[in-house]
Amino acid sequence: MSETMNKNNTIMNTYARLPVTFSHGEGVWLWDEDGNKYLDALSGIAVCGLGHAHPAVTAAVSTQAGKLVHTSNLYGIAVQQQLADKLAALSGMEKSFFGNSGAEANEAAIKIARLYGHNNDIAQPNIIVMEGSFHGRTMATLSATGNRKVQAGFEPLVQGFIRVPYNDIEAVKTVAKNTDNVVAILVEPVQGEGGINIPDTDYLNGLREICDEQNWLLMLDEIQTGMGRSGKWFAFEHSDIKPDVMTLAKALGNGVPIGVCLATGKAANVLQPGNHGSTFGGNPLVSAAALAVIDTMQENDLVSRAAQLGTQLVEAFSARLANNEHVVDVRGLGLLIGIELDTPCTELVTAALDNGLLINVAANNVVRLLPPLVLSDAEATQLVDKLCTLIDSFTASQPVAAQN
Repeated sequence: MSETMNKNNTIMNTYARLPVTFSHGEGVWLWDEDGNKYLDALSGIAVCGLGHAHPAVTAAVSTQAGKLVHTSNLYGIAVQQQLADKLAALSGMEKSFFGNSGAEANEAAIKIARLYGHNNDIAQPNIIVMEGSFHGRTMATLSATGNRKVQAGFEPLVQGFIRVPYNDIEAVKTVAKNTDNVVAILVEPVQGEGGINIPDTDYLNGLREICDEQNWLLMLDEIQTGMGRSGKWFAFEHSDIKPDVMTLAKALGNGVPIGVCLATGKAANVLQPGNHGSTFGGNPLVSAAALAVIDTMQENDLVSRAAQLGTQLVEAFSARLANNEHVVDVRGLGLLIGIELDTPCTELVTAALDNGLLINVAANNVVRLLPPLVLSDAEATQLVDKLCTLIDSFTASQPVAAQN
């Protein structure tokens, strides 16, 4: 264990940290304090889409820090306006509200939905959310999250959420028939924390149709799926729809804290002066970083690269693990990749770390991979080789699950 880890007694014990501290990175690689090298297949949980220490982001942050870091949103911020314009052009959305995280972006979405309801004379507005979802750890977003572990101990939860199974259009229709105070649906296009759960191809189209019929808002949490990770700029582009509200964070700043709630149509002008705010949201520094991220992704066609590389990785994993009886499924959309096993496999995280590889396990039995979009073909081959060897070694000692 590094010396840095031993000094963490002054930090609240909110994380079960792995026994490693990184000193620097470059591209898809990280080095710890002892000089050991690691292939990062997690990207800081889908944050560092451009990898580590990307020169364009470094230059943008350095230049902006030498000019102006913060003024507050009491005044105009030119670089924030440039970012909002660019996001509108990319997404087809109209308006942006900037915060500092994904949870804050989702809080803004929830406030938009509630105010939209009140503006339409609905005194007790409800939002439909999904089982297995994850929307954040603030009080409203953990209440919306479909994971009891996240909520436990923080009761009373925020009211106003109706939960239904993910990827179940009929369940949403049932709520529509029996409840008259629903104002919105909040949903992830792909559930990340839930285990890389990819819905049917017509799922979002079905939700869009219901929202149009009921005059509800369709709100998409694209905090993990957005910014090219799915093989499109935004995962909703895989369907022939557009949301009323969309939230982004994570990869937008490549590690610089930024979140944004975008809205269009009837949701675009719900929030007015005094309804919401953020001291640091969209300040010059983070806006400059996000602009550099977008420009770099466009210049290098990294969205198309994510689509191509994702297909390549899923095919490679499927082929290499085809004879492993413990592998239930290999699935992915762009560089959102899950390898589901028939047994809990959280110990693979530590085994991978010991072998110079950073991965994650979601839903207790799904190896979750979120590699940087700048991963090379050679690095992708290394990832497949290392991880398949680890999975085969781990599962060799596991009993095969009984067949139904």
